[in-house]
Amino acid sequence: MDASPQQPPLTAQLISHFINRSRSNSSSRWSVLWNSDKSHFLDREGPSPALIDWIESRLKTLKFSPDRRPVALVPGCGIGYDVVMLALHGFDVYGLEISDVAVGIAEANATAEFREPSDYNFGSPTAASLPIECRGSVKFIQGNFFETEWEKEIAIEDFKGFDLIYDYTFLCSLPPDLRKDWASRMCELISPTGVLACLEFPLYKNLKALGPPWGVKGVYWNTLAEGGDGIIHESSIEEDDGNLEGPFRRVDYFKPARSYECGKGTDMFSVWKLRDSRQKNGTENVTSNFVL
Repeated sequence: MDASPQQPPLTAQLISHFINRSRSNSSSRWSVLWNSDKSHFLDREGPSPALIDWIESRLKTLKFSPDRRPVALVPGCGIGYDVVMLALHGFDVYGLEISDVAVGIAEANATAEFREPSDYNFGSPTAASLPIECRGSVKFIQGNFFETEWEKEIAIEDFKGFDLIYDYTFLCSLPPDLRKDWASRMCELISPTGVLACLEFPLYKNLKALGPPWGVKGVYWNTLAEGGDGIIHESSIEEDDGNLEGPFRRVDYFKPARSYECGKGTDMFSVWKLRDSRQKNGTENVTSNFVL
């Protein structure tokens, strides 16, 4: 699903596949791509370098529940590169995709990578040397992110939400009128002390231009921090810390040193936590077990 100014033919084909499609059938159009052997639109050929660097720079400071491994979710996980990479770094990871075909491809890729991990899964020799017994697990689920049926596949006792959710090309793949629902679902799925990590792409694309991928400059801030609907205009982009009503607060924001070529130099990496745990579970604020 990656697209950039250097790939106009691919971008045009992807946009034409979705043009004039309603929000109700946008998910089925992604399934069509998988089922018609057009997954080249969706193949990033490796895990996110920005996510790898962020995880590895936090390996010694990330603190989770001592009773189990940290649990991560990658919605719209595609071939599952990021799912596998996170598992190799010690997470139990769920990859969610709309297509059974995608799930089968991701499972095959995970089997091969666990047998002999590729170098692209690691940014440092220290991370690459993590003992096999410290690796997490992977599970791929076919389901619609906006529905709840797939959550029955989460085999964790007393599950209270994901410790980490990663979004890269998921938000930008959605019709703009689904952005508010995307933010609401993230709020439902994250644990009270969890973290939502986002590689914001594409930031170079005009917000009025057709997608996918849709331009998202200012969209994460608007939906997560301000509580808006994410349908904004260039002239309205202003990140003001005052009077914020969104469910999340941004705790980190930086330009990653490494990213995919299609967004290199323009991508930004943002990290979010629930503004108030009472928004999720009706209790008083608790101390986070995820230290930044």
